[in-house]
Amino acid sequence: MFDIKISTLPFTTISLLGLSLMLVGACSEKKQAPPGTVPDERIPVITTEVKMTSATLPITASGILGAASEQRLSFKIGGVINKIYVDEGDWVKTGQVLASLDKTEIDAQRSQAQQALLKTERDLVRVQSLYRDSSATLELLENATTARDVAKENLGIASFNQQYASIVASRPGRVIKKLMNAGEITGPGTPILVLFEAGADDWIVKINVSDRDWARMRKGMTANIKMDSYPEKNFKGQVSDVAPAADPASGLYTIEIKIRPDGARFAPGLFATVELNPADATQYAVLPIESILEGNGKSGWVFVVNPDGETVRKVPVQSAVIRGKEVYLQGGLEDKQLVVRTGTAYLTERSKIIKR
Repeated sequence: MFDIKISTLPFTTISLLGLSLMLVGACSEKKQAPPGTVPDERIPVITTEVKMTSATLPITASGILGAASEQRLSFKIGGVINKIYVDEGDWVKTGQVLASLDKTEIDAQRSQAQQALLKTERDLVRVQSLYRDSSATLELLENATTARDVAKENLGIASFNQQYASIVASRPGRVIKKLMNAGEITGPGTPILVLFEAGADDWIVKINVSDRDWARMRKGMTANIKMDSYPEKNFKGQVSDVAPAADPASGLYTIEIKIRPDGARFAPGLFATVELNPADATQYAVLPIESILEGNGKSGWVFVVNPDGETVRKVPVQSAVIRGKEVYLQGGLEDKQLVVRTGTAYLTERSKIIKR
């Protein structure tokens, strides 16, 4: 019995070791590619076709509550602000003086213009007398007359600037913003105060839309408006103005929507979300939402399969709305184009793909 155990144990161990080595060798041979072959570096992806559909989708945008009659008041000329007579929140009347400049320099300029006019008038009288005695030429008379006329216009300019060295309210309203203080130096046309006049029909919400949505806008179109300050209330609005041109900085078009408070207390600057429902149907590209990558607001990217079927390119897209698991896109794609649906995380524009 003892002899059998001693001889059996090494045999069993050797047999198991040999079997393990055979299995490892077989696996190694299976993983090794035949000599001279190139490994397949294509990335497996699942693609989907772009579907073009005609739909009437709502236009949703965010904006800020304001007033159509908002005024940004400023001085016609620059100078040192002498005094601002109102504070933020004050109600003002028509004709009320709201701010004034230090008139030391302005008064001096008017006085100079007045003295210059008196001198040119005296010169003109002397030249006219000499001209009658044939001691002065017609040219001298004409020059003296022109100098007198120029001096008279300069006096008019100085008087006009002196008159507009104060800011006077042209309508009743409320001061909602004071942008500068007494003692500061201001330039011509630099806003000093923002005056807000809002009656029952004067509140508006300004939103910015793309060119595609702008084409669907019409004056008089109704809108539904929600405000964070009144989450349980729905406000009705109406498109009152559609910008004829885009903002050069953003490329977007400004739309004004008139809104009625319906008993709510409004204040300028309240945040609002506007939804409009145009009657015109529009063509949209529809894709599964997982095909969109690097989303930022309404902007994103998709990988479109090139005609060779093996390479891809990145195409920017703009979303219009998300419905369930599909996203409706505004332009950028064509009907039946192939777009990568899954596998985008591993792709670059230099990648090669294989469709699963």
